[in-house]
Amino acid sequence: MLGALTFAAKVAMSGLPNIEPVSLFVMLFAVVFGKKSVYPIYTYVLMEFLFYGLHLWSINYLYVWVVLAVAAWLLRKMTHPLVWAVLGGGFGLLFGLLCAPVYLVSGGPGFALSWWISGIPVDALHCAGNFVMALLLFVPLRKLLTRLYAKIQ
Repeated sequence: MLGALTFAAKVAMSGLPNIEPVSLFVMLFAVVFGKKSVYPIYTYVLMEFLFYGLHLWSINYLYVWVVLAVAAWLLRKMTHPLVWAVLGGGFGLLFGLLCAPVYLVSGGPGFALSWWISGIPVDALHCAGNFVMALLLFVPLRKLLTRLYAKIQ
């Protein structure tokens, strides 16, 4: 259900330029669920593949969200919203760079570099959106998700 909610929230916000709640949710899932976070994360990824088809970017989705989840899990004891805002913003800014290895293998160094550099303005929007959403929503959503998860345990 959480993977489907993540997908639905992304679709609902798709009118905004590269501003999405997926990064926020991935961080929350990793912090609250630990290893079990792979279930909602990969449910979301599977829904992306089913709705948008398989393309070169699909390979990126198999690992970029796990990179963020691992980083969030490593910081799980942090409580200050600014930590989560910086993590989310940094991930958004580095998203293109994290995806570049696929383009390096498929098209060579020139293709990977030009793809990454041309995407920096979009990554900057991703950074800003992630930063603001995490700053405002991570702490209250973490408390809510932790309470809900404790009730079903």
